[in-house]
Amino acid sequence: MEPIEYLWKDRKRRLGLPLSFTRYSLSQDRLFCEIGFLNLRADEVLLYRVQDLELTMTLGQRIFGVGTVCVHSSDKSMPHLDLKNVKRPREVKELIHQSVEEAKNRRRMRATELLGKDGLSLHDEDGLDFIPDEDGGDEIE
Repeated sequence: MEPIEYLWKDRKRRLGLPLSFTRYSLSQDRLFCEIGFLNLRADEVLLYRVQDLELTMTLGQRIFGVGTVCVHSSDKSMPHLDLKNVKRPREVKELIHQSVEEAKNRRRMRATELLGKDGLSLHDEDGLDFIPDEDGGDEIE
């Protein structure tokens, strides 16, 4: 088994200092979050499942040069992951964005977003996108 090569690593920071037991890391295909010292909880999100990235920086975070990168994904176990109080959050968000695009290109994944009348994506039970016909039948795309 090969060791994982990380593109980025950081810890959740307090007052700008890495004084916590929450660690974040990014590899070529996954985003990791490990929480704990004696009891460890490790979560990961496959990058090709990431749907959206969001950056928030409160006034206090801006003073200490940190921010929160919110990762929204289609992962069932981790649909929302906040990378809280990371250093250089704009650069981290951009690095994750580039890594997500590369992961999707490697898997040759390009999702088309089909929106229903209520603004929600429509899927059947198999996960296939469909558009309701005028007569009420389903047309699979």
